Amino acid sequence: MASVGVAPASGLIESESHAVDKLPEEMNGMKIRDNKEMETTVVDGNGTEAGHIILTTIGGRNGQPKQTISYMAERVVGQGSFGVVFQAKCLETGETVAIKKVLQDKRYKNRELQTMRLLDHPNVVSLKHCFFSATEKEELYLNLVLEYVPETIHRVIKHYNKLNQRMPIIYVKLYTYQIFRALSYIHRCIGVCHRDIKPQNLLVNPHTHQVKLCDFGSAKVLVKGEPNISYICSRYYRAPELIFGAIEYSTAIDIWSAGCVLAELLLGQPLFPGESGVDQLVEIIKILGTPTREEIKCMNPNYTEFKFPQIKAHPWHKIFNKRMPPEAVDLVSRLLQYSPNLRCSALDALTHKFFDELRDPNARLPNGRFLPPLFNFKSHELKGVPTETLLKLIPEHARKQCSSLAL
Repeated sequence: MASVGVAPASGLIESESHAVDKLPEEMNGMKIRDNKEMETTVVDGNGTEAGHIILTTIGGRNGQPKQTISYMAERVVGQGSFGVVFQAKCLETGETVAIKKVLQDKRYKNRELQTMRLLDHPNVVSLKHCFFSATEKEELYLNLVLEYVPETIHRVIKHYNKLNQRMPIIYVKLYTYQIFRALSYIHRCIGVCHRDIKPQNLLVNPHTHQVKLCDFGSAKVLVKGEPNISYICSRYYRAPELIFGAIEYSTAIDIWSAGCVLAELLLGQPLFPGESGVDQLVEIIKILGTPTREEIKCMNPNYTEFKFPQIKAHPWHKIFNKRMPPEAVDLVSRLLQYSPNLRCSALDALTHKFFDELRDPNARLPNGRFLPPLFNFKSHELKGVPTETLLKLIPEHARKQCSSLAL
């Protein structure tokens, strides 16, 4: 597979000597849809105003006719330094989609698009197709047409806060489990680190409670020995090694962020609400205590001589109320470790006893409906996982769904 220049995402410049992403060996056997398959027509106009209609074409391969698709912009649902996300309706099918529109540097292929083309998982938002649009100033925009999911975990947390209630623990389990399933897939199968896990990037269907990870604008294949930017990830969810300026880090930064999200779901508010990078570290130290010299070395070897005020760790069980299930507190403590190599992996998190209720064949949503699919694992998702782990992960009643695993 030819190497391609990939534009740094979200306007962040990686401190690397070149702009080529190496793909891990596991990817070589995977089918990557090429540019011709995902039609990239250039269409005119801005396209984000309500009522604006965007016409684009798909198909035209292997003798198939080209097909015109029209999207009508309905409303802007997200904005950031990257560009804009708007909700649109496909006029031919009536389907609602989300279109993420980002300014495209003509010298590079877009890294987010390259990543999205590799992803296929029930807990990751799916890319339907993409097209380019041009403005009168001849600026080129890439438009990613994504499945539309109406809510975010961030808004669900705010909803419970307004009601002055804690989120029912079954939802905390459901949402967190699906976050770890998505992370296990992107880390193990694709070799990608998301680098911006936060409640705003976790979509949820309020009817089925299925969670989907979105926004791969900061995602990257981390190559051992190659530097990466440390100024990544939203502040409250930033792993301490990033605050220490580490440029060699691992997918364990996503695990830290997911631990912060779990704690926020349990508490109803962010666990480490720092007002600046340094203040963020102070918030972490107030709970985890001062990191030892060994822990600092694990995060960033250049900081070993740094002097910190000596603060004792605050016991985890005192941070949460007395009615909090001890297994919830135990999982948080395994995720929020200073040493990246001591944090449990996403796959290990899935087998944690906190999620045992979800494996019960009689588990139901509070309204009596069935849980969303949690055990429909594909064989590549669990490739190389020991049988002992598989037996913990997939309850007996769900093993028929995973016939390819021969349990």
